[in-house]
Amino acid sequence: MPPEPEVIAVQVFSALADPTRRALLAELTAGGPATATDLAERLPITRQGIAKHLTLLAEAGLVVPEPGEARRIRYRLNTAPMQVAQQYLAAMAHDWDDRLAALRSHLEG
Repeated sequence: MPPEPEVIAVQVFSALADPTRRALLAELTAGGPATATDLAERLPITRQGIAKHLTLLAEAGLVVPEPGEARRIRYRLNTAPMQVAQQYLAAMAHDWDDRLAALRSHLEG
């Protein structure tokens, strides 16, 4: 059974709350799939730190680890969870728009 959109949204928002994880996603967006070592060469953080952040991003579904050459793991960006989070926010905004419109109508009436 797939996770509920709210669960996915919470995981995405938690992962995106950290500026280092946002920087990693930006690097993967700009440069394509990369290893933790590749990313450590581009960012001011150790490879071990990068690996920990990549693990959290993978748990949120935002990156997908793929086996590479010489047993190195490459990480690829996965935007599907972000799309679910966007849809969740849009639905929440729609609910609030309806409630605020009803309140405005009540107050004006």
